[in-house]
This record gives sequence, C-alpha cells and structure tokens, in this order.
Amino acid sequence: MKTATFLFIAAIAAAGNPPSPKPNVPIPDRFRHQPAAAESVARTEWWKAFGDPLLDSLMDRASHANLSVRAAAARFAEAQALRGQARSALLPDLSGTTSTTRVRGGYSQGVVRAGSGSLIAPFETSVLSGGFNMRWELDVFGGARKESRAAASDADAANAAIADAQSIVRSEVARNYIEMRGAQEQSSIVRANVEAERQMLELIRVRADAGLASDLDVERQASQLASVQALLPDLDTERLRAAHRIAVLLGEQPAALLADLEKDAQPLVEPPIPAAAPSELLKRRPDVRRAEFEIAAAYARAGAARADLYPKFVITGLSGRQGTDLSGLTLGAGNFFSVGPGVSLPIFNGGRIRSNIAARDARLEQALRAYESDVLAAFEETENAFVARDRAELKRKDLLAGFQAASRSVELAQELYLRGLADFLTVLDAQRQRFQTERELAASRTAVLSSGVALCKALGE
Repeated sequence: MKTATFLFIAAIAAAGNPPSPKPNVPIPDRFRHQPAAAESVARTEWWKAFGDPLLDSLMDRASHANLSVRAAAARFAEAQALRGQARSALLPDLSGTTSTTRVRGGYSQGVVRAGSGSLIAPFETSVLSGGFNMRWELDVFGGARKESRAAASDADAANAAIADAQSIVRSEVARNYIEMRGAQEQSSIVRANVEAERQMLELIRVRADAGLASDLDVERQASQLASVQALLPDLDTERLRAAHRIAVLLGEQPAALLADLEKDAQPLVEPPIPAAAPSELLKRRPDVRRAEFEIAAAYARAGAARADLYPKFVITGLSGRQGTDLSGLTLGAGNFFSVGPGVSLPIFNGGRIRSNIAARDARLEQALRAYESDVLAAFEETENAFVARDRAELKRKDLLAGFQAASRSVELAQELYLRGLADFLTVLDAQRQRFQTERELAASRTAVLSSGVALCKALGE
C-alpha cells in the first residue's frame, strides 16, 4: 500500500494532469454474489414493512423536519450557489461605470470647452463620464472548467450528505420507536405477572387462614409480588426516554409526542431481510457516494492547480463617453474605447503554485484514503448487522423453547404445591424462571427488530 501511494503521488507530480483516482478496496466473499431477493430490498421504504402507520408518519416527518437534515439541506444550497459562482468564471465579466470629477487644466487633460478661443488656455470644469468595462479570461488550459467541475462535485457530495443524514435519522427514529414499543410490551408482561402474583398471594392467604399454608409462604409471595412491581418504574423511564428522543429527532420538544406515542399499537411485523448483499448495493450508501464525489472534487482541483503553471490569456475592453455636462454625453469626439488581448505568464512566485499543487495532491490522497475507509466501514457495518440479526434470531428461538418449558414447570409446581407434594419455594423458583424467560423473550423480539433496522441502514436504505 505504501509503494502504491508513493507511485501515485509521483505520477501526479510528473504529469500535467493528475491521473484518474482508482481506490482499491477488497470485497468480502459475502458481497461478491447477488441473491435474487437482495435487489428487491434496495431503495425501498423499508420501515413500511413493520406495518405501523404511526411509525410511517414519524419517518416521513423525520426525513424533512430533523435539524441535522435541514442543516445538510442548507449546506447543499450553499454548494449549489458556489457551483454557480465557479461556473461564472467561464463567462465574460461586464460592468458599467459612471463618474463625475472636477478638473482644472483643459486640453492638456483631454477636455475641450466649446466656444473657447484657445485650446490650450487653462480653465476649470466638471467632467462627466460613463461606459462599460469587459474582462474575459480564456480558459485555454482548463483551470476554470476544472474548478467548475469541482464545485459541481461538491454540490453532488452535499446532496448525498442529505441522503446520509436522512438515513441516519430514519434508523434512529425506527430504533427508538422499537425500543419504546419493546418497553411497552415488557410493561404489559410485568403488569400481567403482577396480577397473577396478586391472585396467587390471595390464594395463599386463604390457605394460610385454613391452616394449609404457613405465614412464611405468605411473606415469600408478598416479596415476590413487590419485586415484580418494582420493575415498572424502570420500564416507564426507558419508554419515556425513547419517546423523548423521537421527539427531538423530529425537531420537537421532548414531551411533544407523548400523547401520540402513548396510544396502543399492534405488534410490529418483522420485515423480510436478504441473506446477503452485493457490492453494488453497498455503493448506494449515501456516505460512500459522498466520498466518491469528494474524490472527484479533489481530482478536479488538483488539475486546476496545475493550470496555474501555464499562461493566462485575457481579453479586456473599455468603451464609453465623457463630456463637461449631461448634454455632452452623446456620440461625438468624447467617445472612447479600447479592446485587446493580454497574456500573463508566471515567472517567479516564491513556490506558491508548486506548493498549491502539492497541497491539492495531498487532499486528493486524503479523499482516496477516506473513500477506502468508508467502503471498509460499510462492509464492516453490514457484516456486523447480518451477524447481530442472525444471533438475535437464534437467541429468540432458544428463549421461546425455554419459555414454553418454564410455563409448564409453573403449572406443575403449583399443582404439586396445592396437593401438598411440594413446598412453596419450588413454586416461587418456577415463577421467577418463567417471568425472567418471558421478559428475555420480549427483549429478544426487540433485538431482532432493531437488528433489522441496523441492517437496512447498513445497506444504505
């Protein structure tokens, strides 16, 4: 890699134009083959597969109302304006001028007063003048055209940055929404268990009053009930934190969306996720596209810097009229004009041009390395997203089997306790195990949905 970089920089220094940049990024085996289902996921509104209208509304609002997205849009507007400014350098520059001066002299200053007996006698008068100036630098060696292309690439990069900001914001909204719904689901599980534990406590108290259970069993069940109830405040905190974050992502006050988000919603549907993705799909990631445009801009500016080594050809022109009063600003002897080419050639500038070329080459090298880094990060993020979702799915299957077994163990333990064949401690252990497994199962469903969001973001959706 170091040898290739050295040869790359040496080629730039030797040639009149920098060579076309060719980043070299290895493609992992997973991304070399395109499955049939992968392309169907590309460039879709993936969040609609969750089947939640409220989430759809939040995602649409986030794509435009988020402050980061709006700032990126402002940067794009700035880049568009700078693009027009760079393009104007290719066209002639025409300006109008007017002036009025008070002079003393006469013919020696180029002023003639009508009716004067002598052309050389001094006199004092006002001189009015008006005209047009024109300057046009001919872009013989392409410096202005390359600067214009660089500005156009900057605008494209800024446009890709908008899409990148939208992708990040949408994934953050979806992730927080899923976490909020997950906290709501766990709260429902806890409340259902609280009710079951309360009924069990009443049953044990009845048995204790009848002499079939001890006061120790009553206290154990009361302790179990209190420990389950103590989980609700933390879940409410998690739910409210996610709701506040969603509101801020939409550019609202933290508590602005609580009323809408508190509404009951149907369980989220798991969207289909491809098993692999081609490298072409990763190239659609906004951050990778932005890096490509930044390379193009740096490449164009490196070429524009070299154009300063060559002569500049300029056509200048001047035309106008002057007189001693307004009535004298007519066609006649007071007309003046000039037009002609000019050439400027850099001879000595203290190494400024060469230093600028070296700086532009270094920035091109930085853009190349940044592109390679972004592509590798895209591969890494996608690989991690695939792994996280696969493992979350496996964990959920194991927890589902464990929850079914724990539910049967609770039924058996309660039946044995009621028959007097087991102590109440066995029932408590079975209840705790089922409750813990049920909560972990709910958390695993949230993890599966969140990993799907992370995968869609990694694929540049």
